[in-house]
Amino acid sequence: MSTKTHNAPTTRTNGPRRKDMHSTRIDLSPDVRMEMIELLNARLADATDYLLSIKQAHWNVKGREFIALHEMLDDMFSQAVEYADLMAERAVALGGQARGTLQAAALGTTLAAFPLESNSVTELLTALAVSCAKFVKAIRAAAEHATNEEDLGTADLFTEVSRGLDKQLWYFEAHLAA
Repeated sequence: MSTKTHNAPTTRTNGPRRKDMHSTRIDLSPDVRMEMIELLNARLADATDYLLSIKQAHWNVKGREFIALHEMLDDMFSQAVEYADLMAERAVALGGQARGTLQAAALGTTLAAFPLESNSVTELLTALAVSCAKFVKAIRAAAEHATNEEDLGTADLFTEVSRGLDKQLWYFEAHLAA
């Protein structure tokens, strides 16, 4: 299996093998499907890390803006869960296995560790903005890679996720600019 994309994992842990894939009538070659499954699972690891970081901030944010941020972060968490679900279900639809456990995320995430001891609005939102920016960059690279492999369904999924993450990043940055 090729790992041409900049964001594909360099080492695979329990990645798909042709013999492990279930059959499907999706008209992509088995090699392309295996590559997309691996790419989807790599971004699923980031998505899981990101959504748990949002929830960490949601639980711990303090200050005058608490309720507005608490509710905003709850909405963002729900959106991030939807993005993770889209990636996991696409991996399975392509004949693979979704690797969406916390353990898989811990092994596969490309995002920096989130500050566990902070409750500062600025620190939490900055950490989320940094994670979101790195995540959306990897998602865009994944969309480009899927397009190059002529898997337009996966490319469209990644494009949809990138639009949502761009909006979340905008919210973080707008709040930090105040």
